[in-house]
Amino acid sequence: MTTDTHADLVAAEDVLLFVNAAVTATGQREFHSGAYRQQLSLDFLHEYVRVNYRRVYAASLALGINDHNAVRIVQGLLEHAAEATDEEKRTEGRLIAARLAKLPPQRVYRLFRGLRAARVNNRRTRAIMRDWLAARPDPAHDAVKYRPGLKNAVRHAHLRLADGEGPGSGTEPGSELGAFLFRPGKLPRYRHRLLDAWRRAHYEQRAVDELPFTVAEGFAARHGMKREAFLERMVPRMTRLERLRTQEQRGAASPSELPAGVDLTVMPLTRLALYVLSLRAQPRRLHREELTRALRTAARRAAGPHAGSWGRVAAVLDDSYSSSGSGEKRRRPLAVALACHFLLEALAAPGAYTPLWTTGTGDPLLVRPWGPTPLGTRVLDALEHGPDRLVIVSDGWDNAPCGLAGEVLRVWRTRLDPGRRTAVVHVNPVYDADGFDVRRLSPSVPTAGIRDAEDLPALVEIAQFSEGRTGPAALHAYLDRQVARFVTADRAGGPL
Repeated sequence: MTTDTHADLVAAEDVLLFVNAAVTATGQREFHSGAYRQQLSLDFLHEYVRVNYRRVYAASLALGINDHNAVRIVQGLLEHAAEATDEEKRTEGRLIAARLAKLPPQRVYRLFRGLRAARVNNRRTRAIMRDWLAARPDPAHDAVKYRPGLKNAVRHAHLRLADGEGPGSGTEPGSELGAFLFRPGKLPRYRHRLLDAWRRAHYEQRAVDELPFTVAEGFAARHGMKREAFLERMVPRMTRLERLRTQEQRGAASPSELPAGVDLTVMPLTRLALYVLSLRAQPRRLHREELTRALRTAARRAAGPHAGSWGRVAAVLDDSYSSSGSGEKRRRPLAVALACHFLLEALAAPGAYTPLWTTGTGDPLLVRPWGPTPLGTRVLDALEHGPDRLVIVSDGWDNAPCGLAGEVLRVWRTRLDPGRRTAVVHVNPVYDADGFDVRRLSPSVPTAGIRDAEDLPALVEIAQFSEGRTGPAALHAYLDRQVARFVTADRAGGPL
């Protein structure tokens, strides 16, 4: 093997390691490691990949990485723009614009605040901030809900608001938004309904009902409004997630009832699984049919064109005690396993899906985190069914007994199935800070980090590169295709 070929293989391994980290890690505490170790590990990985593989670092924005790492990548690219060529800057600009369009607005405003703190104010950064703000559907809504963030962005990028006004001007017409941000209280009233509702809410309780829920909460407390009555009045203005989050606070429903006015079937699969796991056993039993229908509907939507195309599928799903996650990520690993269960059911051929939970439960809707992690035993049970594809969803801490799963997979690959009739893949929802990667079960089995079950088909595709059977050139070609698709979809205004 030549030196160049060896260097290419090392580079490919580094790329996959970073992608796994960017998908799973958020710098928060996990079951087996604290937040500080997570943050140190991520800091090192981001700087290492940005310095050595800047093109890949930027291309990661087109993959299924989480929002936390997407923001870090964007800030890293803009802070160190001098390291990039002109062509790289053009590609990065398109990727950044496409990714910012997908991020929640509060994260983008936080990013802009970080850029200001780092004194990043070059022409490209100002253009990115200007274009993102120009694409916002309602600047007045952002002015009310994200006022400090919008004010900071306008000031830092020297942007001009509606009708050519800037933060320092006060001429009419067009100065209303600038006056609201930089000179509150100057105008006796505002033409925009939401801005004027914010003004009136300081002294009029009825105006509180016209504001976004998170803004109205502060005014409700100021006016001494009863929490239960306030939440009941705000239901029409709540988002679906806000209704779920305030379900217990409202007190309008008993513990056995689901929130009224929320269509669970339109929720994203992993988020719906998190909600189901947040319920007690009693409402899960009482509403089994409704919850199961919602999960299967979300799974079929996530499967898309892949539905029914995976043949015979067996799944080993980790519901051991470590799947309870941490205080910051409560039940997240278990929710990913539950969501993957329903997604794999949709991906498999009809009647050709075999789920095996580590605790041995046969009722996925009542699954809960408890007990050890006998992955090796469950893998043996799964392989006995002779599946076309085996998917293992686990944090990789095989401990009953320790290391059995890795040995089973090694013998299976080398002795019993060297021709790879059964495709095996391990997806891991937990980042291992000490290993700078997700924990692996066996070198002979590809492993990919996963945060949302919806990304499972794409992650299975990228996991093949970690087997070493596909060259680095194929990996880079795959990344280029993903970048092209990502940017094209953003320009077309279609789903990314």
